[in-house]
Amino acid sequence: MPATDSTPSSLWPGIGLTVTDAPNPTDVSLVSDALDRFNTDSTAVDDRRPLAVLVRDRVTSQVIGGLTGRTSLGLFFLDLFFLPAELRHGGLGSEILRRAESEARARGCRTAVLYTISFQAPGFYAKHGWRRLGEVPCDPPGTSRVFMTKDLDPPSAP
Repeated sequence: MPATDSTPSSLWPGIGLTVTDAPNPTDVSLVSDALDRFNTDSTAVDDRRPLAVLVRDRVTSQVIGGLTGRTSLGLFFLDLFFLPAELRHGGLGSEILRRAESEARARGCRTAVLYTISFQAPGFYAKHGWRRLGEVPCDPPGTSRVFMTKDLDPPSAP
């Protein structure tokens, strides 16, 4: 719900502030697009692209899991990665991650970054060459956000 704007109008005439847990997707896009334009103007590089590896049910074609992220300015940002419990521990997650990293390399990315939560998958990522950058405590007590990175060396020549 939007909160009431209590910003003194004398500080920024014509400007109001809203705190919300339900931003309009159009508003989110406006902020994202404006930041993309700023980055492009600052770097003369316009390469931001979404990247997803999706897992679909073969019968219904519905997405049941996968990985989402984006590439920009030589970085692969891994944002979300989920597999249903019955699809874990059989190598599918490793293949999804391999395909995402391969696509990121093909787009010119040299480095990948992500954060996971201590009870999620830091061990999975470490097994695939990711290293911890740091941790930030979060709730519940004893839990932390784990920030990780991986160098995306170019694929070896055959």
